[in-house]
Amino acid sequence: MNTPPVKEGPRMNEEIRVPRVLLIDQHGEKQGVMPTSAAIEAAEEAGLDLVEIVPNADPPVCKILDYGKFKFQEQKKKNEARKKQKVVELKEIKLRPNIDQHDYDVKARSMHRFFEEGDKVKITLRFRGRELAHPELGMKLLQKVKADFEPVAKVEYEPRMEGRQMIMILAPR
Repeated sequence: MNTPPVKEGPRMNEEIRVPRVLLIDQHGEKQGVMPTSAAIEAAEEAGLDLVEIVPNADPPVCKILDYGKFKFQEQKKKNEARKKQKVVELKEIKLRPNIDQHDYDVKARSMHRFFEEGDKVKITLRFRGRELAHPELGMKLLQKVKADFEPVAKVEYEPRMEGRQMIMILAPR
């Protein structure tokens, strides 16, 4: 069961096995539909390669170009696209139901920074011991967070209890 290796990238020169192609020359001008052999000859005369640009068109579109240069340009485009991508992370902020005002302000500053960077924020409110008897205090705190961040963030996951903690997720607007 020996299968030939599958080549990456577009087909070129003798690998193009369709009878007719739509040819675009090295200057980007349309030459029209012609036999594949004539297109390959034209590419060889120019000292360049015949590369299949749109393989699933009818007939396939081929262009005369320098394949090495073409591959380099494609790679460059891919790298640029990768640089522009932003991975949205989920940052976690942990609070307690009876948090001090100053501590809350410090956490709020961090949350503002996360939203500016385009990250989501998961707020985990942990209850200890008897605090569990008053989940309404936790809910009040999360409602305050929601109100404070109304202009910059939207609630993606409403506050709800999960075991001994209350969780809410905010996403930047």
